[in-house]
Amino acid sequence: VQLVESGGGLVQAGGSLRLSCETSGSIFSINAMGWYRQAPGKQRELVAVIASGGSTNYADSVKGRFTISRDNAKNTVYLQMNSLKPEDTGVYYCAAAYSDISSDFRNERRYDYWGQGTQITVSS
Repeated sequence: VQLVESGGGLVQAGGSLRLSCETSGSIFSINAMGWYRQAPGKQRELVAVIASGGSTNYADSVKGRFTISRDNAKNTVYLQMNSLKPEDTGVYYCAAAYSDISSDFRNERRYDYWGQGTQITVSS
């Protein structure tokens, strides 16, 4: 399975971006898909996750600003990011988990496949 992210770039604070993560296989067989990010000098952190049933979870820092969604017909997961802040800067990765990780979805070791990452830079 390959995950290919797109949509990264440079944006001013307050702006919006939408990231896409397309899977090479059927998204129906994937239990959960998440978006992580890693800022310079910091550990990778979960930003948002969506389960096969559509339930979502977000990091407190992005609640109300980011929305994760999935399009099963296109085998794609999206991350709509609004009201971007400089602290949102980092490399964003999508990840896929085939097993049930509902009790441990923040643990990145539970994800089976990862994309190559896409850079988001938010200027002040």
